[in-house]
Amino acid sequence: MKTKFELKLPKMGESVAEATLTSWLKEVGDSIEEDEAVLEIATDKVDSEVPSEVTGILVEKLFEIDDVIQVGQTIAIIEIEATEGVEAPSVPVSKTVEPPTDELIASVEAPLSESVPTSVQSSENRFYSPLVKNIAAAENITQQELDTVVGSGKDGRVTKNDILKFVENRSLLPVNPEPIKTTKPTKSTNAVPVSLNGEDEIIEMSRMGKLIAHHMVESVQTSAHVQSFIEADVTKIWNWRKKVKDDFTKREGENLTFTPIFLEAVAKALKDFPMLNISVDGDKIIKRKNINLGMAAALADGNLIVPVIKNADQLNLVGMSKAVNDLARRARASQLKPDDIQGGTYTVTNVGTFGSIMGTPIINQPQVGILALGAIRKVPAVIETSEGDFIGIRYKMFLSHSYDHRVINGALGGQFVKAVADYLEAWDSNREI
Repeated sequence: MKTKFELKLPKMGESVAEATLTSWLKEVGDSIEEDEAVLEIATDKVDSEVPSEVTGILVEKLFEIDDVIQVGQTIAIIEIEATEGVEAPSVPVSKTVEPPTDELIASVEAPLSESVPTSVQSSENRFYSPLVKNIAAAENITQQELDTVVGSGKDGRVTKNDILKFVENRSLLPVNPEPIKTTKPTKSTNAVPVSLNGEDEIIEMSRMGKLIAHHMVESVQTSAHVQSFIEADVTKIWNWRKKVKDDFTKREGENLTFTPIFLEAVAKALKDFPMLNISVDGDKIIKRKNINLGMAAALADGNLIVPVIKNADQLNLVGMSKAVNDLARRARASQLKPDDIQGGTYTVTNVGTFGSIMGTPIINQPQVGILALGAIRKVPAVIETSEGDFIGIRYKMFLSHSYDHRVINGALGGQFVKAVADYLEAWDSNREI
């Protein structure tokens, strides 16, 4: 006996409510094994696959490429053998998460199981979901009326609650209200027109590149960026790592890089200065309980992504090293999951990897600070001893701290980066790992 299984968009991590369908990996009629990928989706910064929970045949696709899908929505229908113990869906299949409730449920339930009505249509300036269209059809709402509904969803989209409220207050509205156009982000314009000749090459920005560009501009427009710089002597760390790294690799099967050492120092400093571990929400400050460190990682295409080490202050150096190496490997292999880049409370970026001695990084919203680690350099330096000052060769690096001057003043921003440097310079050369 055959039955049907609804493949839904799974929960993908904190604050992720929707994803864009980027490609179908299976076609209608294809066989699908359990845990086999059926489609690819994209959130703000990470691409991932949606696997099947069952073995069966793909019989229906409910979304097209570039459609936006909400978490919990049914994406596809898979026909399976009833003996697998999976019950058939108890509700009609549609692109909606749930039908409207209360007085509209009876009138909308029937249209939900059919194709979307054509009485109202989306346009370039206004997008209407299948559920909104069904409610409009059930309530005989015209295109002109629907175009006047104020949307509270993303990019001004009309939600279920918006249209239900419209129906409730319909009799109180003016006869010929003006239609509303959704405000969409406009393409950036150049002050000076770009001239082209036959030898120039036009390169289309990737989807991730466009998102990064948007986030960077948005961050600069949101936060008042200021920087504090400090130089740290990391000679003790350099020599200690050189001494223990081979034994560490043999014992743990992992390379011991400088990154987990620096992240440990940042986590300690954040515990000392919890007002750097915050976010700004309008006129409110959200003080984060957990210290979740984002670490910027370079991808093969030149873009950056920021996977997050959760509860970094609770990890010892071995645990931190394993977490750093795991996230870095999966970032380079494009195997990060949406949850891997969610929930960061402070970010560290290693600009020294590319030879830079310092940088002024842009804050990763909605955080309020980001630390850039410069290249470690062998330099002549004054060494203070009880017998006097001497010139010696030391390993040094610059720490560049960008922070949000709306809520972080110069004293706090400077004290924090000084604390990070102090932890690095006070490294125990006899530390066991």
